[in-house]
Amino acid sequence: MKSLKELYRIGKGPSSSHTMGPQKAAQIYAKEHPDAKSFEVTLYGSLAATGKGHMTDVAICEVLEQIAPTRILWEPHIFLPFHPNGMKFSADGGNEWTVYSVGGGALAENKAEGNRFNTPEVYSLNTLTEIMKWCKDNGRNYWEYVAECEAPDFWDYLQKAWEMMQESVERGLNHEGRLPGPLNLARKASTYYVKATGYKQSLQTRGLVYAYALAVSEENASGGIIVTAPTCGSCGVVPAVLYHLSRGHNFSDERILHALATAGIIGNVVKQNASISGADVGCQGEVGVACAMASAAACQLFGGSPSQIEYAAEMGLEHHLGMTCDPVCGLVQIPCIERNAFAATRALDANLYAAFSDGNHRVSFDRVVEVMKQTGHDLPSLYKETSAGGLAKDFQQEP
Repeated sequence: MKSLKELYRIGKGPSSSHTMGPQKAAQIYAKEHPDAKSFEVTLYGSLAATGKGHMTDVAICEVLEQIAPTRILWEPHIFLPFHPNGMKFSADGGNEWTVYSVGGGALAENKAEGNRFNTPEVYSLNTLTEIMKWCKDNGRNYWEYVAECEAPDFWDYLQKAWEMMQESVERGLNHEGRLPGPLNLARKASTYYVKATGYKQSLQTRGLVYAYALAVSEENASGGIIVTAPTCGSCGVVPAVLYHLSRGHNFSDERILHALATAGIIGNVVKQNASISGADVGCQGEVGVACAMASAAACQLFGGSPSQIEYAAEMGLEHHLGMTCDPVCGLVQIPCIERNAFAATRALDANLYAAFSDGNHRVSFDRVVEVMKQTGHDLPSLYKETSAGGLAKDFQQEP
């Protein structure tokens, strides 16, 4: 598996696959063609279907139009075989380059040799079963396996990511008004936060977690800077849980970073063995995986064993199986923002349920990852970030 630096990416929303990835591709192409007189970029499949709502064209043109006029072509009904998020760049009518935004801000080329995006494998173990066995054999925890494998500067990077997560919560709580786009959706985080403080402790916890998740998700929907965990569309879940626990239980930054490392292992296993791309496997790969990550992080913070942590993560993902990706008008707003809020509280429930158990259960996390991958590939494309079906069906936005 790759470094967790490639899972926790700091950047602008609203979409890691539809905004961050395409802009990164444009930056690479612009650097290679600095003297071009014109650019043409063709977006395929999911990128074309929901690119307007995700500001894909804006992200690309921000880069290329600094050099030359840029034309964007939309092909929502053409799906390239390698991945639903394909795009083709050309300069001055030639020099074609086809690249794919595969989720979480990552890019890929459909070739085995000379793929510029092949980065070193940092982890030798690729399933949670193997990693859990390592933990038990060595009397250690998941974050200690991360420490064994990552470079010395990793913890400094993770500290930066944690600081950015906290900032995104706090910015979101302080911002009011409407979110960009045709839905005219009002921000809710600040209102939920104020209301939560007036409830009894038992209800206040829920309200605060809602507010924190809404805050980050609304910042993302506005194109603010967030941390993918594992994606932009699901970026509110892990920060909401960890922000709440750090404030409510006075956990030190060191313990929060250990929990983030454990959460990262969970996300990395899914990224390695299935997908974290909504265009590939639906929202189960985004919000579902984020819930699993937050569940594992919370369980570790409260002293869970490796088995209990694995169980919490398994429940976090299992109970999102089959979740479609059907963003209304192609925006990362409805139902995405509410899903982040509910997944955050579900993560706390998964931690509590696992804490009552001894960690033994029938269905492993790795098995749920396999099922998620198959379920995602069985879903028709209209339920995978094309805004052609589900909740988005009656709110079409043509590119």
